[in-house]
Amino acid sequence: MNDLLVVGLLSASDRAAGGLYRDEGIPSLKEWLSKVILAPALQFEERLIPDDQPTIEKTLRELVDGKGCHLVLTTGGTGPAPRDVTPEATLAVADKVMPGFGEQMRAVSLKYVPTAILSRQLAVVRKQALVINLPGQPKAIKETLDGVFAAVPYCIDLIGGPYIETDEALVKAFRPKSAQRPQPPA
Repeated sequence: MNDLLVVGLLSASDRAAGGLYRDEGIPSLKEWLSKVILAPALQFEERLIPDDQPTIEKTLRELVDGKGCHLVLTTGGTGPAPRDVTPEATLAVADKVMPGFGEQMRAVSLKYVPTAILSRQLAVVRKQALVINLPGQPKAIKETLDGVFAAVPYCIDLIGGPYIETDEALVKAFRPKSAQRPQPPA
């Protein structure tokens, strides 16, 4: 039984990577995950890089292939601006596209802002990892994760990762009954 969940946190931002402002994406991701995931233990692999497709692709490969991440969350680079290339980089390294995640992330975001239709968020599977492209703002990161994370633990199960348990008061992981582990007696 694997008692460690390796999570890659990748923030793609020219300005933050260049030191022009402080990245808020990675700290927001760490805070959210640390509250929601009860087990297994978490190990974070953090990367702050510019909005550059070859660099993003290389970093995603490193996180999955080299560091053994089970889950990679990216932040930034999902809009329509010329330098927003995170989805293209993610698709370039994908084994399988998971379109339901992008659909749901936009549906969640539309509850808050009409510009959610401009988002190109998506998710893919690469080898043993689920890679999810999230928005760049901390508030939007939380709203999006609150709306889609219930499906993440079972997806990680299906691709061979560790069994993730969540704080059900924050996010109740959904698994079919046949995939649930029995709860220890109280």
